[in-house]
Amino acid sequence: MEDMILTLAYLVGAGLVAGFLAGLLGIGGGIVTIPVLFFLFDHLGTPLEWRMHAAIATSLAIIIPTNISSARAHDKKGGVDWDTVRSWWFVVAVSAVLGSMFATSLKTTELVYFFALLAGLSALKMLLPLKKWTLGNALPTGVFRYANPGVIGFFSAIMGIGGGSFSVPYMTMYSVPIHRAVGTASLIGLIISVAGGLGYLVGGLGVQGLPSGSVGFIHLPYAAGIAIAAVFTAPVGAKAAHKIPRAALSILFGLFLIGATLRLINAV
Repeated sequence: MEDMILTLAYLVGAGLVAGFLAGLLGIGGGIVTIPVLFFLFDHLGTPLEWRMHAAIATSLAIIIPTNISSARAHDKKGGVDWDTVRSWWFVVAVSAVLGSMFATSLKTTELVYFFALLAGLSALKMLLPLKKWTLGNALPTGVFRYANPGVIGFFSAIMGIGGGSFSVPYMTMYSVPIHRAVGTASLIGLIISVAGGLGYLVGGLGVQGLPSGSVGFIHLPYAAGIAIAAVFTAPVGAKAAHKIPRAALSILFGLFLIGATLRLINAV
């Protein structure tokens, strides 16, 4: 009973934080939930070789209701650029499926270090004053109109995140206003999570040693526990995004990323 209460506390806590950050920063929340899920799967006795795959896949499933809630809240404030979504959605979906399929071929240790590298880069973006760096006054056209979103979808699916950690900095570097970038990233993240989650679900079918309640690599009880909590706080984060200073929160989030990444590395 005590273990169940502690597990529930971890799930709800991770969900509340992930949902708030999803609304506030346009991220899917996987950057928060994956370290928590990794240690919970360890507690369930999930084999190390599949532990990170299960954490990433479950994280993508959690992002679906979280980003629906976040995107709706941003859209009500006019914060979603639908032209960008219509331009990106197909290439992002295809690349997310390819990314998840590629990830199933990697070992847990390789996935952890891959996650650590990209999380470290995201932390650097959060900690350094890079807001004024721009590459242009509008998003690229031509081949880069599709190639860059494709890269975002591919690596986001491998990491088990909604892509906001990549797409928000990318859009702001092309002079997209921050609040519009965050709102648009919420909907892009929904596309990534559905497509990438499907890839992990199929890739995990028939894998031995996964805990009870798993469909492919997705653990439904953990996904439900975190998602229910996250849905409540995603709209709160979206409202806060338009009201509070972001500099201090970005620094705290960057420090959190560094701490969580170091713990993951030590676990393998």
